Amino acid sequence: MAAAKFVDAPTAAADLGVKRETLYAYVSRGLVRTAPSPGLARERLYAVSDIASLVRKRQLRRPSRAVAEALNFGLPVLETRVSSIANGVLRYRGVDAIDLARSMQFEDVAKLLWDLDAKADAPRFRFLASDPNEWDERARQVRGLDATERALYLLPLFLRSDDSGLRRGSAAEVAANLVGAIAKAAAGCNAFAGEPLHLALSRHWRKPAAADAIRCALVVSADHELNASTFAVRVVASTGASLTASLLAGVAALSGPRHGGMTLRVERLLAEIDSPRKARGVVGQRLRSGENIAGFHHPLYPEGDPRARSLLSYCKNDEQVLALCKAVDAMAGLQPSLDVGLVAIEREFRLPRGTALSLFAIGRSVGWIAHAIEQRESAQLIRPRARFAG
Repeated sequence: MAAAKFVDAPTAAADLGVKRETLYAYVSRGLVRTAPSPGLARERLYAVSDIASLVRKRQLRRPSRAVAEALNFGLPVLETRVSSIANGVLRYRGVDAIDLARSMQFEDVAKLLWDLDAKADAPRFRFLASDPNEWDERARQVRGLDATERALYLLPLFLRSDDSGLRRGSAAEVAANLVGAIAKAAAGCNAFAGEPLHLALSRHWRKPAAADAIRCALVVSADHELNASTFAVRVVASTGASLTASLLAGVAALSGPRHGGMTLRVERLLAEIDSPRKARGVVGQRLRSGENIAGFHHPLYPEGDPRARSLLSYCKNDEQVLALCKAVDAMAGLQPSLDVGLVAIEREFRLPRGTALSLFAIGRSVGWIAHAIEQRESAQLIRPRARFAG
């Protein structure tokens, strides 16, 4: 059985949007293949390709329901030139994102995603607050909160100076400052000194050896098609709101435990596995209780998340991370997602706790801006309908 081609019953039922009894009925009718779980004698695993095929057939048969199911990894609902995910490959404007992550600077990725003129220089992120003293005072009040909570509290200060909705051609200028503001809010870094952001962050955290891993993390986090936070950004941008207002919607969505907050859940899981020998026991307990394993399995990458593989290539010394990935693969056939990769970078280079979420927020801000600009240029107001069920 090839790794990552089978999932456990809770995951299979969730992907199909059915109860377990219905899943078992599909199996009995030969619609979904199963295989024994290597780690749990009485448990079965279910074929990802069969599940995906059933979902597609169901959507084609019932167009009205397909629209509703499109909100859960279903049919495309918007056109975009920013990024795409197909056959397990993430592309930024048609270019493989993992290829870009091997060597490209984050600033050059921003230039690509923002579709700036080829002759223009790549943007240089900076932090220019209209009232630095007010920023510093507010920052002291939220020092103990996580990255997204700090950003939600501090970014509104930029609403006053954001004229992106009024002055034509100002978007890239405002955008560069907003990325710097998120870096300042999420990671406390503002000493950019004209250098690439990954170098500024590694210097801020006093971890020069982590510089290239930080660069890679920012690049692979930069965009991911129409995820929850990006959709929130596009909805707000479609009203004609400013870039700052649009990004606030993205940060709010990212803060949730099913999105960017997943990195915090992965951190807690690894803290519970205080010894590699405990990995199988912790994973087994969660599987027996029907829980999902935080940070594993992404519906768009049935063969494994290439972003996670890219980041884990930097992480060879953390035995707990390696033991967790090995246990989940052996017992459930699931592969790590981006969240695990980001936490692995944080742990491998002994970066401050919560850095994984900071990198996610900073990296994704570039994609949010690209989608906000694209949405506003389309002049389309996003206003779906709801089916009354009362």
